[in-house]
Amino acid sequence: MAANTATRRRILIVDDDRALRHVLAELLKEAGHTVDQAADGPEALGRLDGGAFNIVLLDIGLPGLSGLDVLAHARAAASPPIVIMMTADDTPETLLAAVRRQAYRFLRKPFPPSAIVEVIDDAIATASSAAMSIEVVSARPEWVELVAPCVLEMRDRIQSFVMQLETNLPEPVRESVAQAFRELLTNAIEWGGKLDPQRKVRISCVRAKRLLLYRIADPGEGFDIDKLRHAAISNPEDSPLQHAILREEQDLRPGGFGLMVTRALVDELIYNEARNEVMFIKYLD
Repeated sequence: MAANTATRRRILIVDDDRALRHVLAELLKEAGHTVDQAADGPEALGRLDGGAFNIVLLDIGLPGLSGLDVLAHARAAASPPIVIMMTADDTPETLLAAVRRQAYRFLRKPFPPSAIVEVIDDAIATASSAAMSIEVVSARPEWVELVAPCVLEMRDRIQSFVMQLETNLPEPVRESVAQAFRELLTNAIEWGGKLDPQRKVRISCVRAKRLLLYRIADPGEGFDIDKLRHAAISNPEDSPLQHAILREEQDLRPGGFGLMVTRALVDELIYNEARNEVMFIKYLD
């Protein structure tokens, strides 16, 4: 199905795999986009300097010039494109180098070609936030620290990167960490940051031999957990759905189970005194 005029984009595919370029190009043309191609780093620079692209699909292991160098060149443009990295090199060092250079997403090869259309659609839908920068404070695999604007779309982007670092974990552990991280980051952005892109949330991910530690600090004033009557975590033991009644009275959307579920997913959940910073720990032994 072709994209409508408002969602059509000019896309550059950069990969030395000719068959993959062809498949992706046909899919994106069928979706209504204009597509150009480059087979190596120098050719990619020529294409980028010769015309404006909205989105670049970029391999890292390119002949002639690293895809990371092409990424840096693309993002240095006056109107930089959204860049989606495609690579079989999923080492933490490579991933974090891509984050530092402001890649939008990181797709590990092999991936189903149809996944590209979904990622492109996400990039188009969140174009304004996709242009926002993530500040990389620390990019060591054992200590990653990021600062990002308080917009919900940034949550998905950060989670995508952070969870790529945990691919060697057992799947149940990885899923529980991902769910807990998403819930706490959502709370920090939505309640602490008030969905204000001028406010920033700070995320630290520490990997030790026997544990994972995540710390999220938001710019809000914190909260009093005893006053969270609209959250399931505050329900009396004899009234497990009390919060649902209060949420309906306050015209809040259904939910309120986030903190209670998070506590069940991790081994330790620790707040600072003001409750605008939270740490959770998952033991690996």
